[in-house]
Amino acid sequence: MALAGVLVFSMTAASCGGKTSSVSMGQVGRGTVDEVVEAPGSVTARAAATVSAPSSGTLEELRVEAGQRVGKGQVLAVIDAPELEQRRDDAERALQQAGSTGVPAGGTSGFTTVRKRTDKQAEKAFADARAAAAKITDPNVKAALVKQVDAAQQQYEAASGAAAAAVRSVQRGVASLGAAVSSLSKAQELQARQAFELADAAVDALTLKAPVAGTVQLGGPGPASGSGSSLSDLLNAAGGATGGTGADPAGGTTSTGSAGVDSAVPQGAFVAAGTPIATVVDVSTLGLTAAVDETDVLLVKTGAAATVELDAAEGATYRAKVKAIDMLPTNSARGGVSYQVRLDLSAGKNADGTTAPTPRPGMSAVIHLQVRQATDAVTVPASAIVNTDGQNAVWAVRNGRYERVPVTLGVQGEDVVQVTDGVQPGQSIAVSGTDQITAGDKP
Repeated sequence: MALAGVLVFSMTAASCGGKTSSVSMGQVGRGTVDEVVEAPGSVTARAAATVSAPSSGTLEELRVEAGQRVGKGQVLAVIDAPELEQRRDDAERALQQAGSTGVPAGGTSGFTTVRKRTDKQAEKAFADARAAAAKITDPNVKAALVKQVDAAQQQYEAASGAAAAAVRSVQRGVASLGAAVSSLSKAQELQARQAFELADAAVDALTLKAPVAGTVQLGGPGPASGSGSSLSDLLNAAGGATGGTGADPAGGTTSTGSAGVDSAVPQGAFVAAGTPIATVVDVSTLGLTAAVDETDVLLVKTGAAATVELDAAEGATYRAKVKAIDMLPTNSARGGVSYQVRLDLSAGKNADGTTAPTPRPGMSAVIHLQVRQATDAVTVPASAIVNTDGQNAVWAVRNGRYERVPVTLGVQGEDVVQVTDGVQPGQSIAVSGTDQITAGDKP
């Protein structure tokens, strides 16, 4: 929708052919015309991240409170997961015993049996580590663990291949039994060390840290915090965590979304893998997203200024500036196609000039995007424009009679439009009731 600043014109009643009519007269003026596109939108945070339980267990420590400001990397909570801790302890014992087996019985076939068993142990360790990584919602922590698993697997495959080659060399009589024992021992030691390191990394992930600096909101980002929302839900629009109501091994359940019950998980409660523990919202800078209809989006340019009204701050006006315009469309609320326009939001003023309240992410907004402006322009009321067969014109008074004068329009506001050719400031024109005028009528 196009809007504009309003200019005041003098109006007089007129008569056509000696009869009183509803035709009103005004004068061509000069001023500023703003063409504005109006779009619905909402306030956005700079960033938001939810940390969730990477494994089933107990919320052993909750080190933050709702509304508390935290720094990036600050510990938010610690999960007690006996299963992961037991896996790490088992891997540590296996590491201590690795390489002490000696020469396998059965000659080269014994070597092959031991190597295959070691391969299976390594395969299980890698699978367990990947499963643990898949439950982590912090993308940085998840990526680091997956990278560690990939590197460990490549290292082990190389060591296992060397052990297999050593056995084949023994079978061909070109290598000693000692060389095969050494290669197999190295593969076993590497597998055991990697299994321990991966299990230890999974336990480390039980200490939940803030992915971004910001303000803490306990639970997930939505009103029902136990819905399983995760960091990937917020930032990548992709599903991630599951769970939110878990069975407590001691009996009963941990409710995270029932009416009349705080959705935040209390310290000491059982949590299922993927249960949101805390959300950190960075509101150091606020933005907006506006859904601009396809018929208007080509008028919007990066850097364009905008004024913003919020449903939650009646009478307040905020300033904003266009930062980016999405290339791909979304479905419009009106059933058509719209494009997301992203803006930086600045502070606002109340009607009395005082500072407006700081908005919160998610608040509804009406955004007025200034797409074109003409200053010191020749202007007429939009109601004065008559369009016939695609030709714009006004009814001007010349020599005491109405004459239809073609005009060329420039910037078009809702109430006032710019005329680039056809009339001059001060000229008398009809500004309403134009459908009652015939060429040659007297005003």
